[in-house]
This record gives sequence, structure tokens and C-alpha cells, in this order.
Amino acid sequence: MLQYVSNTGGGDAVDFETAILDGFAKDGGLYVPETLPKISSAQLIKWQKLDYLELAFEILSLFIDRAIVSESELKDILATAYAPFENTAIIPLHKLKSRDNVHIMELFHGPTISFKDIGLAFLVNLVNFFLARKSARLTLVVATTGDTGPATAYFAAGKSNLDAWVLYPKGLITAEQERQMTCLQQANIHPFGVANCPEGGDDLDAVISKLYANKAFKQKLKLSSVNSINWGRVMMQTVHYFYGYFQVSDKAAIDKGVKVNFSVPSGGFGNLCAGALAREMGLPVNMLVAANNQNGSLDRIFSQATFDKQALINTPSSAIDILIPVNFWRYLYFKTAADSQKIKHWVEQFKATGKVEFDQQTFASYSRGFLSNSASDAQTLQLISEIFQSEGYLLDPHGAVSLQAFDAHKEALKEQQTICLATAHPAKFPATIRQALNCQQLPAAASHHSIETAKRQAQKVHLCEYEVLEPALIHAMQSNWEFNTTKTESNTK
Repeated sequence: MLQYVSNTGGGDAVDFETAILDGFAKDGGLYVPETLPKISSAQLIKWQKLDYLELAFEILSLFIDRAIVSESELKDILATAYAPFENTAIIPLHKLKSRDNVHIMELFHGPTISFKDIGLAFLVNLVNFFLARKSARLTLVVATTGDTGPATAYFAAGKSNLDAWVLYPKGLITAEQERQMTCLQQANIHPFGVANCPEGGDDLDAVISKLYANKAFKQKLKLSSVNSINWGRVMMQTVHYFYGYFQVSDKAAIDKGVKVNFSVPSGGFGNLCAGALAREMGLPVNMLVAANNQNGSLDRIFSQATFDKQALINTPSSAIDILIPVNFWRYLYFKTAADSQKIKHWVEQFKATGKVEFDQQTFASYSRGFLSNSASDAQTLQLISEIFQSEGYLLDPHGAVSLQAFDAHKEALKEQQTICLATAHPAKFPATIRQALNCQQLPAAASHHSIETAKRQAQKVHLCEYEVLEPALIHAMQSNWEFNTTKTESNTK
């Protein structure tokens, strides 16, 4: 049976179900599989014609023991998870006219029109499956910079085994993203708008880490997370790299091992970590491009061998306004020969000093096959305008950051097919689209029915200041837990 361990070395190895339900490992580290499965060229050829759900089943089966989730159960979970998606391809590709061999992977056809739907559709349904089987209940607490929260809330809404507390930095996400959380009326969904977060979503992550460190509170409320610290998110996201590869590679290319590139708008490194692990598993990937905005945390990691924390810059690509790419620590486990003690030392050094400078051997190992770029706000807006004016295709600001990174490295990438990931629908960012296109009347491509519907619905939300977030959140969560516990006990009498 495949076991999961902490990337920082603490605690015992656990099975898949425990890793998913725990979220964080017992020592506060991130769960990783002890070994990564290897994919042969023969398997790639066999998988070439599979649709998205069939491919997902094959890849996930490599990580999930049949004794924990049976074949039929896994297929049922996948079918339920992706039923709300509006495009039957789940993640279609759009070929650009203005650039040879460049495709936009549209990861925004789920119910909350962002790529977070891809991982959370499966993960939340998987968590609920485990809980229902053991008649247990969990409290999910997640931080969002705009997309994780809506997706978590949507897929958790109405599930009797889950409460979902979604924390967002008030004023640092769009009103459209906020309404996707606050307009859900189900009693188990609890949006928490937090004002005056100097470091945005990273501030919220810090408070969540404190809740996890409060062992009595964590145990009482059965805390867990479906942020990208949860292995299930990263595991599920490996699938769209394989799927994208098959969309641009015919059998002859697969036979020859022809490689493709991926340019990925990146903040916390969860999505890009999944691409890196897919390559480690055997997917023929030439270059992975870490596409940053001006915050540039990953650009510094891959160009300067420096993991540091600088002041937050608010940008049009707000979902990747992240200072600490926490999943980079997970990726390092596979690039340091599973040296968990070395990773633990770096994590502790970063917490103490705010900076880690990697040695040349480590840098050479983790940076091989990576390029990086930081897009300015002006470049992001200009590219949205250029692509719309030249070919009538509307990018969201994160997709524009991805394409800008390709343009910055086009000489190194142009010989292979390149897939740029578009991680959100432009309807989530109307002010940015207006600014980019210099218009008042938005084009039809900047509208989506779910966003328009939410504008006509009532909102419910907890509001507080960041300086009192921890005690305010504990009070609200504990009050809700005690109310539900009392109600349950009353109903069973």
C-alpha cells in the first residue's frame, strides 16, 4: 500500500485517507507519497484517447489503494464531482492565431469559473465520501485570494458532514469573487471577510496555522483544510497536465517522446507543483514556466536561488498575489532525495529570518527544466488588449500573466508546443477588463450567467479586522460547532 509521509520528517507514515482528512501532517509539514509512480511511454500511448474523467481515473488509481477507495467508488466520486462543469471536455484548449504552437488551456468551465474547481470538485467530494462512510464531521478552514474560497464553498454547500469557513482579505479580491462566497445561503458555509490584511492571503494562512497549532481546538472541531496544502489538490491537478499533453500530441509524437511546455500563472506553487510532479512521473515536459506577477516570489526562487518574503503588491492578477509559495517545500522533497531534515531546516530558517538562500547543488537540482518571469501590471493589461483586438479572444489577467511569460521566453520555447494555463474566467475581473480594453461596455466574453445571478442575491458574511481575527474566528467557529452538536444531540433523543 502506498504510504504518505511529512516532507519535514515528523510523525509516522499514514494511508491515503488519513493524509486527505488531516490536511497538514502531524508535525505541520506537507504530506507527500513515499514514492512517485512512474509512467511508461506504453502507458502514455494507451491513455492517449481517454476523455478527461477516464484519464483522471487512471492517474488517481496510481495514488489511491483499492482497499481505501474501490474502482466503482472512485468512478462515482469523479462523475459526481464534474457533473456541474459546463463544457463536456472539462478543460478545452484554444489555439492562438497570433503565436505558433501556443494553446490556452481553459481551466475555468467549472461552477465558480476558476481552475480551483478542477481540484476542489474532486477533493471536497472525496472528503465527504470518507466522512459519510464513518459518520464523522469535519470543519474545513481555508484562506483564499479570490478563487479557492468560492470553489470550496460551492462544493461543500449543503453537505451534512462538513462545515466550511472561507477566509478572504476584504477589499483585495473582486466584488464578483466575494459574492460567489457570500451569496451561498446553506447553513454550513461561513464566509469570513477580514479587513486590513497587510500581506493579503498570507496573513490568513498564518492565522490558520495558529489554529492547527492549537491542538485542543483542532481536535475538538476536527479541523482540516482543502487549500493546496492538502495532497489531494496537488494530486488531482497532475491530471490536467497529462490531458493537455494528449490534446497537442499525436501518437507519432508520443512514440518519439516529443516534449511540450507549460506556462503556469503561479502564486502558492500548488498548480505548478502538480506539473513538476507530472514530469517526475514521466510526462514528456520540456520546460515549466513559473509565470509570476510583480510579487515575483517564484521568479526569485528560480532565477536567484532565493526564497524570501517581500512586501505585498496588489496587482490585477490578484489570485496569485501570494508571498509564500508553500508548495515549493513539497516539491523540494522530490529534488533533495527525500531529505526531510534539510527541508525542515530551511522551513525553520525561513520562519525565523524571512529568507533562505539555496546552495548551488540544490538550486541546480530544483531549477532544471524551469524558466520564470514576473509580468508588470502594464504588460498584463496590454496583453489582454492585444489578444482581444487581434483575434477576438479575451484573456483574464492570470492567463495574460501566463502568456506574457511565454513571450518573455519565446526563443527558448518556440520549437515545442506550449500550453499556457488560463486559470479564471474574465467575468470575475470586470474592472480590469474595462481598464485593459479602455471601454465602459464590456464585451459578451466578459460576462457569465453565474456572476450576473449572484448580483441579484442577498449576502451573508462574518466581518472582522485582521488584528482580532484569531479570537473572533475561534469564537464564531466554536459557537457554531456547539450549536450543531446540541441540535444533533436533541434530534437523537
